[in-house]
Amino acid sequence: MGTLIRGGDVVTMDASTGSRAVRRDIRIADGTIVAIAPALEAQPGDEVIDASGLLISPGFVNAHTHSWEYLYKGRYDNLPLELWMLLSYPILGGSPLTPDVIRLRTLMFAMESMKNGVTTLVDDVLETPGQDAAQLAAVVDAYEAIGIRANVSGHIINRPFVDTLPFVVGWLPEDVVRQVRAQQVLTASEYLDFSRQAFAAHHGRADGRLRYMVAPSGPQRCTDDLLVGANALAQEFDAEMHIHVLETKTQAVTGTELYGRSLVRHLDEIGALSRNTTFAHGIWVDDEDIARIAAKHVSVSHNAISNLKLGSGILPWRDYHRHGVNLGLGTDGCSSSDTPRLMEVMKMAALLHKVTEPDFDAWPTVDEVLTAATIGGARSAVLDHAVGSLEVGKRADLTMFDTSTLAFLPRNTLENHLVYSENGSSIVRVMVDGVVTVEHGRLTLIDEDAVIAEFLAVADRIREEQDRLDRINRVFVPAFARMHAETARRDVGVNRWTGDERSWLAGALAH
Repeated sequence: MGTLIRGGDVVTMDASTGSRAVRRDIRIADGTIVAIAPALEAQPGDEVIDASGLLISPGFVNAHTHSWEYLYKGRYDNLPLELWMLLSYPILGGSPLTPDVIRLRTLMFAMESMKNGVTTLVDDVLETPGQDAAQLAAVVDAYEAIGIRANVSGHIINRPFVDTLPFVVGWLPEDVVRQVRAQQVLTASEYLDFSRQAFAAHHGRADGRLRYMVAPSGPQRCTDDLLVGANALAQEFDAEMHIHVLETKTQAVTGTELYGRSLVRHLDEIGALSRNTTFAHGIWVDDEDIARIAAKHVSVSHNAISNLKLGSGILPWRDYHRHGVNLGLGTDGCSSSDTPRLMEVMKMAALLHKVTEPDFDAWPTVDEVLTAATIGGARSAVLDHAVGSLEVGKRADLTMFDTSTLAFLPRNTLENHLVYSENGSSIVRVMVDGVVTVEHGRLTLIDEDAVIAEFLAVADRIREEQDRLDRINRVFVPAFARMHAETARRDVGVNRWTGDERSWLAGALAH
C-alpha cells in the first residue's frame, strides 16, 4: 500500500525544475518517493491525497542549530557572541541537566521546528558542564518519538574556555582563571572514544532517520589532535563534522593570536577539513579562506538572524557562490536568534544581502535561498543522497502549503510567495519518511499539549537556576567587554560590519 499525492504544485529542487513550481503527482511507498510525474495513476490500495491548491516543497533542513538554547529563548539582548555565550553557556557554576529535562527541552524545540516545515535538524547539542551518554540518548529518543530527522552531536570544548580567547587571561582575577583552568576537560582520545560509542548506539537509528555527528566547538576551542581525529572519524562513518569557524571578528583576531594565521588556514594545514565538514557561520573569511573552503568541498551554514542579533556581521553570500561553496541555512540556537523557524531565516537571507552592494545581479535569488534551505542543507548534513529534493529514490520528507491563504494570494510566482510572503501559517501537512507528522497545525505522533504542560511545570525552577548562573558568571563581563572592544579595533583585512570601520579602528570603542 502506498500514498499518491495528486494534483499539487511541486517545488522539486531537482536538477531539472529546481525551485520553479510545476504540476506533479507524487507516489510514496515504504517512506520513499517511487514516482513523480504529471497525472500518475493510482495503484490498488493507494491512499490518495488531493493536493489541488497546495504547494509542495521538500521539507526544510535546519543546517545549524542548538536545541540546548530552547531554555534561554527570549532571555538576552544586545550582547555580542562572546558576552552572550558566557551567560547562555555558563562557564562557572553549571550543574548537569537531567535526561528528563533534556527530553522536554528537545521536544519543545522539535515541535516548533516541525510545525514550521523543518523535517531535518542539524542539532549541535552542548551540555554544561559536559555531555554524558544518558543526556545524548535523551535527545535522540525525543527526536525518534516526534518523528523528525536529525543529526545529533556530541559538542566538545577541550581547552579551558579562558584560553580560547585573546587577552582575557591577563584581565581576569587570578582566582577566576584558576577556577576555569581547574575544570576537567576531555582529552582527544576520550572524546573520540565517546563518539565511537555514540555512533554504535545512535547512528542510523529509526531506519536511518537519526544520526550522530562529531562537533568540535571551534578550532580555537579544541586541541589539534581532537580536530584531526574528529575529521577522520566523520569520514570513517560518512557522517558530518560540524564546527564553528570565524563567526566573529574576535575569532579572526584569535586565529592570529593563537596560531599566527587564519582559523581556516589552521584547520586546512593540520588536515582537519573534508567534504564531510560544515562550518557554522563562516563570516570573517577572506579570499584565501574561501578558496580553501571551496577546494576542500567544505559546506557553510548561513545563520542570518543569529548573525544579526549578536552583531557578528554579514556573511559574504555572493563570494561563496562565485567559488562554488555549498551553503545551507540555519537558525542557530533559540537564544541567539530566538526562533527555530527556518522560514524566518529564508526571508532574512533573501533580503539581507541586497543591501551589501548595488549590483542587483549579485543579489540572492529565490532559487539560491531555497537551495540553501533544502538540498544545500542536506548536502552539508551528508544527507543529500536521501533528502533535500523531491526525486525518485529519496525519502518522502515534504511540506504542503495551502495557496488559498492570504500569504499566497494572488498566486503570482509561487516560489516567490514561499520565500517572501509565507511564514509557516499556510502549512497544512508535514511528512517525514512518508509519515504525516503535522496535520493542520497539530502534531500527530505526540501529545503536544501534554508536553507543554509538563514543560511549564518545571519552567520556574529552570529560570531560578539561570538567574543563579547569571550572577556567578557576570564576573567575566568586564574582561570580555574589553576584549570585544580591543578586537573590534584590530585590522583583520576584511570588514563584515555595515558601518565605516575607520571609526572603530581609530579607537572609538576604547574603554
